[in-house]
Amino acid sequence: MTNANAAPASEPAIPNPRADIAQLDALERTLYCHRYAIDEIASLGPVIDPAKATAERGEAVALLEQERVEALCAPEVGLLLDRIEQNPELMGQTRLAQARVIRRDRASLIDVPAEEQAAFTRLTTEANDVWRRAKAANDWASFEPYLDRIVEAMRHMAQAKNAEKDPYDVWLDEFEHGTSRAFYDPFFAQVKDCVVPLLADCMASRHKPDHKVMDGKFDVERQWALAGDLMRLEGVDEDALWLGRTEHPFTGGPGVGFVLIASHVYEDNVLSNVFSMLHEGGHTLYEQNVDPAYAMTSLKGGTSMGMHEAQSRFFENIVGRSEAFAGPLLEVLQRRFPGQLGRVTPHQLYLAENCAAPCLIRCDADELTYPLHILIRYELEQMLFSGEAKAADIPALWAAKHKEYLGLDVPDDAHGALQDTHWSDGSLGYFPTYALGSAFGAQLKAAMVAGGMDFDAVCASGDLAPIREWLRTNIWHWGRAKDSDELMLAACGEPFSPAYYTDYLTQKFSSLYGLQ
Repeated sequence: MTNANAAPASEPAIPNPRADIAQLDALERTLYCHRYAIDEIASLGPVIDPAKATAERGEAVALLEQERVEALCAPEVGLLLDRIEQNPELMGQTRLAQARVIRRDRASLIDVPAEEQAAFTRLTTEANDVWRRAKAANDWASFEPYLDRIVEAMRHMAQAKNAEKDPYDVWLDEFEHGTSRAFYDPFFAQVKDCVVPLLADCMASRHKPDHKVMDGKFDVERQWALAGDLMRLEGVDEDALWLGRTEHPFTGGPGVGFVLIASHVYEDNVLSNVFSMLHEGGHTLYEQNVDPAYAMTSLKGGTSMGMHEAQSRFFENIVGRSEAFAGPLLEVLQRRFPGQLGRVTPHQLYLAENCAAPCLIRCDADELTYPLHILIRYELEQMLFSGEAKAADIPALWAAKHKEYLGLDVPDDAHGALQDTHWSDGSLGYFPTYALGSAFGAQLKAAMVAGGMDFDAVCASGDLAPIREWLRTNIWHWGRAKDSDELMLAACGEPFSPAYYTDYLTQKFSSLYGLQ
C-alpha cells in the first residue's frame, strides 16, 4: 500500500537536522568502537601475543575491519552525508568536518569489497609475523612471496578505488592527501640536489665531528628507564601512555587516553634508544593533544602520515639533535649512566649525535643522509607497483641503490631489505611521508621563530612547553578536521615549501663541518 501524500523520491526531504545529527552520532559511535578494538588488538598483539596467536588475531581484526567497512559504506550513510552537506548553516563547522572526513574515508573503501579488504588484513597480519622471523633469520626468501602478494593485492584495490589513477599514486594519496608522484618527484629532486653534494663536502671536510664519546656498552634495563625519562622530558602524558618492547619501533593505540609506544634498545648504541623514543614521543604528543571534543569521532588522530611524521621528526631532530637541547638531554643521560657519560660535555654530545656518516639502518641514520634512505624506498616501491621489479629482485636492487646513494655494501638482508616492518604491514606509499614530514617540520620551526619564539632558549631550558603549546594550537588541536596544506598555510602564513628543509640542512651541516 502506498502513501499518496509521500514526496516523490526525487524531491529532497524536509530538513531534520536533529535526526541527522543523531544518526551521525550513532554512526560515529559504531566506527569508534570498531576502531578502538582494531587499533588495540593490532597495536598490542604483535608486542604481547605468543607466536601461535597470529592467525587468530588476524581473523579477529579482519572481521572487525569488515564490519567497520560495511557500516561506513552502507547506502544510508551516503544519503546522510548529502543531507548534512546540503544544510551547512544548520550543522556547524565540526559536523561539516566530520561529514567531509567520513566521506573521504568512505570513498576510499566503498568500491573495494569488504571481503577483499578483510582478506588483505589477514594477509598483512600473517606477513608481519613472517617478516619478524625472516629478519631474525636473515631469510628474505621466506618473506618474498608475501611481498608479491601484498603488492598485487594493493594494486588490485587501488584499481577498484580509482581506475583512472596510477595504483601507486592512489596509495601515496592515502598516506598524504593530495600527493602523487607528480608531487614527490620534484620534491625528492630538490632534496637530492641539496643532500648529495652537501654530504660529499662533509665527507671531504677535515672538520669531522667526533662520535666516540658515546661509544660503549649501556645496560639494557637502565636504557628502558631512560626511555621513561625521555618521555617526561618531551612532555608526554604518562597517564595516557603504555610503553612496550618490539623489534621495530612504532606508535599505536586506540584513543586520546591510550597511546602505545613500542620500541627496542641496543646495548652498544644508546643514541638509537634516545632518538627512537623522541621520535615516537612526537607521534604520541600529536595523538594526545587533539581537541578532546574529537575523541570518539572520525576527527580524532593525526590528519595524515606526512603531518604525523612532521611531529616525530621535529622532536627527534629539530629539537632532539639541536645544540641548544644537548644540555637538558645530556643531563637525563648522565643520571642513568653517570660513570660512562659523566665527563661528556653538551657540545661533545651535539657533535656525536650529528655525525653525517652513511649507515645501513634507516632508523639510525643521521639527519643528513636520512632522506636518501627514503628516496631508495620510494624508487623501489615504484618499481614493484609498475611490475618492473618483483620481490625476488629487491635484495639486489637494494644493494645497488645503497651503493649508488650511500656508498655502502649491504652485507645481508637483515641489514638490508628486511630491516623495516612497513612492507609487511601493507604500508607501501608510506615511506615518502618521512621525508615530507621532515620538510614540514623545518618550515614549522621557521614559523615559530618568525612569530617571536626564542627557539634555542626554549630548548636549552629543557622545558618544551612553549613549543608544545605552539604545535597544539596550530597543528595538534585540529586532528583530522584540517588537511596538511590548510594547517601549513595557517601556521606558516604561506604554502609548504621544501626550501626551508634544504636551507635548514645546508646551514646546520655547513656549520658542523666547517664548510663555507
